[in-house]
Amino acid sequence: MIEIDDEMAGEITEGDENNELYEHFRFQVDKGQALLRIDKFLQNRIEGISRNRVQNAAKAGNILVNDDAVKSNYRIKPLDIISVVMATPPRQFEVIAENLPLNIVYEDDDLMVINKEFGMVVHPAHGNYTGTMLNALTYHLQDQVNSRGDPVAPLLVHRIDKDTSGIILCAKTELAQTILARQFFHHTIDRRYIALVWGEFNQDEGTIIGNIGRNPSDRKVMTVREDETFGRKAITHYKVIERFHYVTLVECRLETGRTHQIRAHFKYIGHPLFGDQVYGGAAVVLGLSSSSYQTFVRNNLQIIPRQALHAKSLAFTHPITHKLVFFDSDLPYDMQRVIERWRRYTDGSGRFTVQNNKNAPADHIL
Repeated sequence: MIEIDDEMAGEITEGDENNELYEHFRFQVDKGQALLRIDKFLQNRIEGISRNRVQNAAKAGNILVNDDAVKSNYRIKPLDIISVVMATPPRQFEVIAENLPLNIVYEDDDLMVINKEFGMVVHPAHGNYTGTMLNALTYHLQDQVNSRGDPVAPLLVHRIDKDTSGIILCAKTELAQTILARQFFHHTIDRRYIALVWGEFNQDEGTIIGNIGRNPSDRKVMTVREDETFGRKAITHYKVIERFHYVTLVECRLETGRTHQIRAHFKYIGHPLFGDQVYGGAAVVLGLSSSSYQTFVRNNLQIIPRQALHAKSLAFTHPITHKLVFFDSDLPYDMQRVIERWRRYTDGSGRFTVQNNKNAPADHIL
């Protein structure tokens, strides 16, 4: 941890990149259950819920039967597995302590800073009940007690995607969580991301503005529109770090923090993140049609089979000491390796070396 002066803080941002669905209720239909509309069934099973609320949840795709979204008039059958899922976690969620590897870069009595590896889900959710960062943190803290002798439990302040690596902050007390959450709300936390994206940029820096909301046909995917009535306003600032002709390394600073904001925004402007399977970056998006180039890109995609996105740094005011602190992290190995391969392939000039492209045709593919 490095304490920093106000001048070093930079502009502060909020971010919350996550698209998990959290299971609030789960039922298995009895063997002898007669056919019954699911909205009526849930109204009878969930205390204090109205039929109208159940129907609205079904319209939003939040009622699943055997992992598939259903309408409110669906008639349940014996042994059906019914789940009610939401985009936010339930207030109470039993988290099982698991001895999983964690890269804890800082810890005190009030908070922890973790450098999360890609592939780890942050919070237990529908389809991911174990193996998450929160399971690992629960194990790590299981023998700790606070000043009152009460057990210490991890309290999430924000999240990042499963396949995004990097710095994430977690509170250890409700007071710390409340103060840190307020900083996120008021945009007084600075988070910087590094991303490898497809394509070249005419300018060295820029800003992407576009409302982000869930795709009506696939709620796991976020869509960007200029329509102010759609979704929520999102602003991403970026600057070019290094150019490799057909891909570019950029630093991103979020002015807002919407689900999949960086991934959706760069897709929106025609520069999907390298390796992003959801937003169109996990193929040869741009480049030469030569077999050597195609093989080179596909080999890189095998090295980093995820979006090339890393939450590199985090600056915030400590909730108890009130000192401004800064945490930084190195890029993970897979990103470093792919970046170095592109650097060698273009000879560090942003253009392909002669030996790699002397037989390559001049045509391009989009």
